[in-house]
Amino acid sequence: KSSFFSGFGPFRQHLVNSSWEAVKELSKRGLGENIDLRIMQLPVVYQKAKEQVCKIWTTLQPLLTVHVGLASSATALIILEQCGKNKGYQERDACGFHPEGACCMLDGPEKIESTINMKTLWKNISLEGIDIILSRDAGRYLCDYTYYTSLYYGNGRAAFIHVPPLSQSVTAEFLGKALQTIILAMLEQCGEQRE
Repeated sequence: KSSFFSGFGPFRQHLVNSSWEAVKELSKRGLGENIDLRIMQLPVVYQKAKEQVCKIWTTLQPLLTVHVGLASSATALIILEQCGKNKGYQERDACGFHPEGACCMLDGPEKIESTINMKTLWKNISLEGIDIILSRDAGRYLCDYTYYTSLYYGNGRAAFIHVPPLSQSVTAEFLGKALQTIILAMLEQCGEQRE
């Protein structure tokens, strides 16, 4: 069974993107031997991110794809995103573009929910040293755009986790370990859904 994880590259003042550092750390830790864990860094560019995500789903058909993004406003919060939105992408990406019609998929639904129940997940997980919150709005930038695209191609079998910037208390190791805990719980939920 393969699972796919993506983090984002640098953008604006964030020369080191904590989402990619966390994903690399998760990859070192692994998710046990039954899970083949693949990772990829996505550029902060709408069109390229969309192409990569489409490729993940068409070629690998993973059990679950988890995208991790940086929430620069969050200081010590991990945010579990429940859904992706189709419209409202006015903000320009790292190349200065925004999507045609400011939306992901011209014929897509307004929003797509993840098959992972983030509320259940949130109730069942506690992490030492950091708070976890739920969100239904991933922010209408590349994170939200990528999430929607992945939910669209993956029939809802995608998840999005926002992580804070790296700091003295929130290191890459810390985030990698946090992701491992959260994702193992997600995979368990996927397993229960299939039975």
